[in-house]
Amino acid sequence: MSSSANDVRNAADTLNGRLDRLQQTLFPGAVGNTGGLLLLLLALLVLFSVLLPDLFPRITTLQAMMFQLPELGLLTLAMVLPLISGGLNLAIIATTNQAALLMGWVFTTQMPADATGIVALLWLIAGLGAGFVYCLCVGLATGVFVAILRIHPILVTLGTMSLISGVSIFLTRGRTLSGFPEPVIAVANSTFLSLPISFILFLVLAAGVHVLLTQTPIGVRIHMTGSNAEATRYSGVDTRRVLFSVYVLSSLLCWVAAIVTMGRFNSAGADFGQSYLLITILAAILGGVDPYGGFGRVVSLLAALAILQTISSGFNLLGLSQQMTLAFWGVTLIAVMAVKRAAVLIGEARAARG
Repeated sequence: MSSSANDVRNAADTLNGRLDRLQQTLFPGAVGNTGGLLLLLLALLVLFSVLLPDLFPRITTLQAMMFQLPELGLLTLAMVLPLISGGLNLAIIATTNQAALLMGWVFTTQMPADATGIVALLWLIAGLGAGFVYCLCVGLATGVFVAILRIHPILVTLGTMSLISGVSIFLTRGRTLSGFPEPVIAVANSTFLSLPISFILFLVLAAGVHVLLTQTPIGVRIHMTGSNAEATRYSGVDTRRVLFSVYVLSSLLCWVAAIVTMGRFNSAGADFGQSYLLITILAAILGGVDPYGGFGRVVSLLAALAILQTISSGFNLLGLSQQMTLAFWGVTLIAVMAVKRAAVLIGEARAARG
């Protein structure tokens, strides 16, 4: 038998071995850490309710958390797709900020101040469309470098992040843009049946990503590519098309995050949300996404985001600084990775003894 035939057989055997683990991620009956995350969330809610009985256990606190969560949640969804595919997108914050700046520039410098009715609607569509096209172009360019040219995604997105951030700071001189149309502000600050519209939007997109990853062929291929790209390629899957789609979708999620961010703050700047890059990775890892690719569930991710938002809100009500929250999140990321790695090593040791 030729060496190439052996390679194909070995790759197929590897793929079949990985599919058992893949099924645990794709189907509702899979074994996961969602239950543990929900227990941790419940424990945190009880803890902060005991520590802050007059402030934390209130409807207004819950509503404030729902207003704050969508921007982080959307950025985390933009990070999760590349992570599951075996890659990473370090440019999500820079892409979001520049998309917001572009849309803000259209709204503040090109849109007539007295525009009303159909004219205002057309300018609104033009501004949002400019941001969409920009994010689409970033996703297409990133996909070309990662999927077609086979450059490592960390290097590609690190370069993209530096380029976009540098251009944004150069063009704005560090200044922010503000004064956006009322519909943009309403997306992040209005409610429907007492639920923030931005939170509803996030849940809809999260559900869409969940369906994409679990109920569609491209979703299965994303998991397979992240699990073992070479074995997936030998099985007949066009991994280049899969990776190309992943980075386009990731960038388009940044466009939605840009709309929510500029609406909530009524401003856009080149340095907004810099700390979110760490938090999106933390949320993904805490939510059960394998940092090496191949596995992850949106349901667990939602629980992880709720935990991080609860910690942030609780620390804020306790009067702790944002820097303390970031430090705690950093420790949490290291601890989660250490525990997961220790569990793998213990399992391997038990298997070796057995």
